[in-house]
Amino acid sequence: MILKTKRLILRAPRKSDWKDIVEGVKDKAVSSMLLVVPHPYKKKDALWWINRTIKKWKKTKKEDYSFVIELKSEKKVIGVTSIHHVDEQSKKCDTGSWINKKYWRKGYILEAKIPILDFAFNKLKLRKIETSAFVENVASNKMSLKLGFKREGLKRKAIVSKATGKVHDENIYGLLKAEWKKVRYKLIKEVEKKIKNDKKS
Repeated sequence: MILKTKRLILRAPRKSDWKDIVEGVKDKAVSSMLLVVPHPYKKKDALWWINRTIKKWKKTKKEDYSFVIELKSEKKVIGVTSIHHVDEQSKKCDTGSWINKKYWRKGYILEAKIPILDFAFNKLKLRKIETSAFVENVASNKMSLKLGFKREGLKRKAIVSKATGKVHDENIYGLLKAEWKKVRYKLIKEVEKKIKNDKKS
């Protein structure tokens, strides 16, 4: 399965993606804000994740959909966005993302999340999407709110980052389909404006 936007291709990972994935995750600014990513992050870690993810994509009944984010202009993987823990009974899932620090603040995560959330609500027919972020992860918390997620609570000292060993408080967010419909058009326009400005610069 492949999802495409104006600047991005969202697809299953390939073994040849390992260098790009290592480049993105080896930066502690990225790994320190993720739950299960080790630091330093090496080739063997990337290949383990890729092989595991490929197996999940091959399953008939999928509970996880992890897409690499490929930047069309560079033919380079710059991040990952996923839908995971798909619960058929409750019709909900979790979502998460990371992006190479070199590509921060260019609107790529927002651009990737629009088709991902559309896919979850429209193709998978889910009714709710949940996500979480370390309290210290300012960008991730802001992005969740921008996407229409509502903050539903705080888990105090709930999780430990594998990269740092640090204990974090965790913000919990939820998004219903009706809430997504309210913000979707505005976000599409924001991405279009970002792309237009990038072309000028």
